Amino acid sequence: MSTPIVIMAAVFGGAAAAFLPRVADRLAVPYGEASRTACARCGRRFPAGVTGWIRAGAACGCARGARPVIASALVATVLTVALGPVPRLPVLLVAGVLGALLAMIDVRCLRLPDPLVCGLAVSAGVPLALLAPERIGTALAAGAVVGLAYLAIALLPGRGLGLGDVKLGAVLGLLLGFGGWPAVAVGLGAAHLLNGVVAGWLLISGRARGARALPFGPALLTGALIGLVAV
Repeated sequence: MSTPIVIMAAVFGGAAAAFLPRVADRLAVPYGEASRTACARCGRRFPAGVTGWIRAGAACGCARGARPVIASALVATVLTVALGPVPRLPVLLVAGVLGALLAMIDVRCLRLPDPLVCGLAVSAGVPLALLAPERIGTALAAGAVVGLAYLAIALLPGRGLGLGDVKLGAVLGLLLGFGGWPAVAVGLGAAHLLNGVVAGWLLISGRARGARALPFGPALLTGALIGLVAV
């Protein structure tokens, strides 16, 4: 793999993610509520219009915004090193940035906004379908199987999954399906393994309180990354 390509991918991932903290802060609200108009930390109101959404760095001057940049740059680097300069790489790099935004929101409010999940499906699914039309059938089947399986789990008593998890799982199953069923199996298996590790750590460390819900979106997205690069 050419070092300049890896560097450019990492710079893209980090630079794009620099604009995520404010968007995540504004969208990380309970279902049915309007987007936040002021900083969640200090209460300072965001500017009106486009400038209220677009800001490089932290959501507000009271916080830091380095973590998303580092995480997204790392994801872009892993994808580039593992896959090489293949035609689908730019599509997956953009998907990685959207995934980072979804993970940030889910961690904050246990919610995966439908417009963002739909945006991930369209912005990644359509280009992948154009690049590999012979795999559309497998991808659609994988998305349907994962979506139905997760929906069945979500409808069980105790609600182990939220409907946002169901939708994201179906979308990721679709995207992984372009890599074949092994990629789907590895991606979903890794997601559940990661979620189990996090839950176990919270129990052992005493940080699990009552029926505290865990955001499953970050594990799903990380598992999908593993499925993409490992198969």
